[in-house]
Amino acid sequence: MDAVFNYSGLLVQGLSVTILVTVLGAALTIVVAFTAGLSGLSARRWLRWPSTIFVEFFRGSGLLVQMFWFFYALPFLGIELAPLVAGVLALGLNEGAYAAEVVRGTIRSRAKGQTEAAIALGMTPALRMRRILLPQSIPAMLPAFGNVMIDLLKNTSLVSLVTVSDLTWRAFTARTVTGQTVELFLTILVLYYLLSLLIGWLIRYLEKRFALDRKSLAKARPLKALAGRFSS
Repeated sequence: MDAVFNYSGLLVQGLSVTILVTVLGAALTIVVAFTAGLSGLSARRWLRWPSTIFVEFFRGSGLLVQMFWFFYALPFLGIELAPLVAGVLALGLNEGAYAAEVVRGTIRSRAKGQTEAAIALGMTPALRMRRILLPQSIPAMLPAFGNVMIDLLKNTSLVSLVTVSDLTWRAFTARTVTGQTVELFLTILVLYYLLSLLIGWLIRYLEKRFALDRKSLAKARPLKALAGRFSS
């Protein structure tokens, strides 16, 4: 374990880069997921078709190939991206394509009677989505989004292949110098696992929070109805 202690500063720097890539990739994933997912539900073909093409392309081609394209191939077309930007962009678009199907499928699974009631009340499609469908769908999306985020975290190790000095890159560098393979890679294995546990805990916390909010709302409705009776 001497190699781990001697290179602990290097590993901590790599860990901070991994966390940064995960946070930035998660933010981009959420934006892409809701943009592509909601576009896929649109009745307008000019919105629905590009969303379908995007999702199928990024799900159907490998993440590593996409990352290589952003970093190694685009410069030949006159577009040069920094290693961190290329890595985050590939991660966000790839994981966002998977998460877009979570958004689209969850919203589409809502009961049709709610949409019909909203139409009867004269709500516009945007208002129906904002006030009825999304608030009910987001709690159901959380477990699947948790899986996507954990998968994103694990895939951050691929950014080392486009010269981003993340946790995997730093561990590989230390291993090259010391030759201590088992200790170093066991350490980063544990670190990735702990980060995955942290993401899982955050998702479960959000699930409980949304459940409490829904229970509070359900309790408030009878009270409002009772207050309306007395006021009348």
